[in-house]
Amino acid sequence: MMNSLSGKVAVVIGGSGGIGAAAARVLAAEGATVVVTWRSDEAAATALLAGLSGQGHFARRAVVEETATLTALVTKVATELRRCDILVNSAGYTRPIPIADLDALTDDFIDDMFKVNWRGQFAAIRAFAPLLKASGDGLIVSVSSIAGLSGVGSNLAYAAIKAGIDTMTKSLARALAPTVRVMSVSPGVVATDFVPGRDAAALEKVAATIPLRRVATAEDLGRAIAACATHLTYSTGSLIIVDGGRAL
Repeated sequence: MMNSLSGKVAVVIGGSGGIGAAAARVLAAEGATVVVTWRSDEAAATALLAGLSGQGHFARRAVVEETATLTALVTKVATELRRCDILVNSAGYTRPIPIADLDALTDDFIDDMFKVNWRGQFAAIRAFAPLLKASGDGLIVSVSSIAGLSGVGSNLAYAAIKAGIDTMTKSLARALAPTVRVMSVSPGVVATDFVPGRDAAALEKVAATIPLRRVATAEDLGRAIAACATHLTYSTGSLIIVDGGRAL
């Protein structure tokens, strides 16, 4: 399976760090030409590109709630690489809020969470859909969460949004078939800085409650995302759970 994605182009939205960066590394190692987007940390994106296998990769700023930046990205990818075969949606943010603290979930916070974490993912898919269809073997992988299944996550809005990502995955799998497959990968707790304030001690405490006795690494998720492209080629509309058994 070495270089099984040779000749293919993968665009990783939110690819400058965390799960997105791990996905970029694995996809590049499998032979894909990778485009990563960054929002505020160009240096991290540049450093990531320098360590990727292969050549022809590039990075560009994109803000998922500003659709014009996504359409500009599509134009650049189409002009320079002439195709897009894989789209990874890994951009997003959250903030820990106790589930019972309803007043902390203000209208503005909820609206912003949906704008970045759901509408932005859909906008990226909408923008890249023509290139993915033209590939004839397109793939979309969105990063979801087991919070979308359990209702328990960093906050209630986040859990609801991830349930929405799962619904979007299933709906678009039907709508875009047969030329584009649509998948989502659902982690549990991941050892990244995605959730503000979650330190090593908190991760160690959670690890003891997980059947596999560790939290996920970004690389665990990166490999799962790549597997959707390299091994799970007869799957679409599927939610791939990568949580070490936490949801059991």
